[in-house]
Amino acid sequence: MKIAIATVQIPFVSGGAELLAYNLKQALIHAGHEAEIVTMPFMDSPVEYIENHIVASRLFDLKQSWGGRIDLFIGLKFPAYYIPHDNKVCWVLHQHRAAYELFNTEFSNLKDNSEGNYIRNIVNRADVTYLSEAKRVYTISENVTTRMQNYSGLHSTPLYHPCPDMDKFYCGEYDNYILMPSRINITKRQLLAVEAMLHTKKNGKLYVVGKADNEYERERLLSLIKEKRLNDRIKYLDFVSQEEKLKLYANARAVLFIPWDEDYGYITLESMAASKAVITASDSGGPLEFISDGQNGKVIEPDAKALAEAMDELFGSESLAKEYGKAAQRTLQEKEISWAHVVKELTKK
Repeated sequence: MKIAIATVQIPFVSGGAELLAYNLKQALIHAGHEAEIVTMPFMDSPVEYIENHIVASRLFDLKQSWGGRIDLFIGLKFPAYYIPHDNKVCWVLHQHRAAYELFNTEFSNLKDNSEGNYIRNIVNRADVTYLSEAKRVYTISENVTTRMQNYSGLHSTPLYHPCPDMDKFYCGEYDNYILMPSRINITKRQLLAVEAMLHTKKNGKLYVVGKADNEYERERLLSLIKEKRLNDRIKYLDFVSQEEKLKLYANARAVLFIPWDEDYGYITLESMAASKAVITASDSGGPLEFISDGQNGKVIEPDAKALAEAMDELFGSESLAKEYGKAAQRTLQEKEISWAHVVKELTKK
């Protein structure tokens, strides 16, 4: 089959969504299909752009290309998953979160005012109308499925997929640092981790790894580390190679991943593949589908002192970190997550 994978591209921003689209394309090709990624540009600021993008998505025609008829359309991201096609399947990474669970919070540019409510209503109506065109709707996690049911009344099926290079992660030592790998963003809560380090009693270090979404986020993080005089205990690495990343995971005591209501979270899977315990938060969303407190990691309240206690527990016991880490890897194996299963579901008649 000729298959079009539709997603969006925010100029000069690349992350997990782009990796997912690329790996899906490769998996489809490996299964014998012809596949291509089709992107449309997307910006949600100023907020009036959102309505324009929705209209633009409905004007595309992906039934045909110069290469012939497109047999299957797979929609991944808002609003690209609105593009019309008579054989459409959606695998939703997330809806436009600013109009749903993030609405009127510090994480959203849509506020509870006339403009914000107008755009919010447009997005919700479009989701209900155009996602319903799909023959089947999947999501990347139970968390996204639950949100879609709660906010839009739409049924969907969770469909897990591997993180990139999942088979390349390995376990080395359990050195006395906790790794926090994430892009630097307010929703990933690096600032909370910095505050927690002030309350730790054990002599461990925190390695924060990831590019910042913008210079403001980067400077805010670095300024707080300096202000709290934690430069000797917190190491910030802006960019690391894949080889360095694998080594950092391999030798970490544990991994810290405390985002606010994450959709899925590759970091959880990466950690488990490297036999590392994950410290996550009770409101972190996706990671909670894999991590059980006291079994393969720690689930804490999103509070600096509670986080410090969990970090100290693992700083203070290499044997406990190993026990949780081995259990985490077993959990991942039990899930049987594979691209072959994803392709089979998305392409079935």
